[in-house]
Amino acid sequence: MTKAFASQADLADKQVSFTQISEHAWAYTAEGDPNTGVVIGDDAVLVADTQATPAMAADVIRRIRSVTDKPIRWVVLTHYHAVRVLGASAYGAGNIVASEDTRDLIVERGEADKASEIGRFPRLFRNVESVPAGMTWPTVTFRGQMTLWLGGLEVQLLQLGRGHTKGDTVVWLPGERAMLAGDLVEFDATPYAGDAYFSDWPQTLARLAALDPLALVPGRGAALIGRERVQAGLEGTRAFVADLYASVQAGVAAGHDLKSVYRQACNTLRPKYGHWVIFDHCMPFDVTRAYDEATQYRDPRVWTAERDRDMWASLES
Repeated sequence: MTKAFASQADLADKQVSFTQISEHAWAYTAEGDPNTGVVIGDDAVLVADTQATPAMAADVIRRIRSVTDKPIRWVVLTHYHAVRVLGASAYGAGNIVASEDTRDLIVERGEADKASEIGRFPRLFRNVESVPAGMTWPTVTFRGQMTLWLGGLEVQLLQLGRGHTKGDTVVWLPGERAMLAGDLVEFDATPYAGDAYFSDWPQTLARLAALDPLALVPGRGAALIGRERVQAGLEGTRAFVADLYASVQAGVAAGHDLKSVYRQACNTLRPKYGHWVIFDHCMPFDVTRAYDEATQYRDPRVWTAERDRDMWASLES
């Protein structure tokens, strides 16, 4: 029997929390659904990761308006995935910022990713008709590092290395040691690694950890407040990435095909990580990407709606 494709059976609404993690930073979280980070500066608001549709972004805006009436002037795309960016139009921000690598990914595979993700996550793309036609494009791009000033509040946008994608950006408030990490870090939620660089991700997390954040908004999972909780999020993400890639590399070295490698990886990782949110959704994509990287594809291949379903049928039937 083939299990339900991706997250199509996940239809239950989640409980939303809006939590202040430092003087100027807030976390919009929803029990393992994609998070949004918010920075409320002296004269403006910055939003990192927008939700999947303008209709869903409206709830983020409602939460922001419960604590400030300052204008939302900045939207940051921590990476290119549709579930993170297609709500951008709701905020009316004058500036949409992303790394140059993220813009390159939108050019190369944005349309394919949009169709792919809408097929995987029907609940997250509620009111998908509210998404404007075409892609969400950054109006400002940077490479490596960029500093924004929200009045007197310094906000750094940092590319610390490849991990979840090649374009990952974190939002860093150095004065408060607070971070909006995007999907480079998850907490009690399975990292999606279909566009990942397994060989690079642990080193990127080490660079992030070297900043010694005291508060962090992960891509999924609860807001992390305090050094111990932040370190738990970093170590959990690093361990999952390392354990999965080690299992896949062992299978490749033994000459096993993808389906055998997938079954072994699931059996190996499920006891430790199987209770994490979207484990069953992510594992087929994660193992396929890890197998690609361990064999012949250094860079991730484009996921299309057709490739998604073909892969799922092959591994899950």
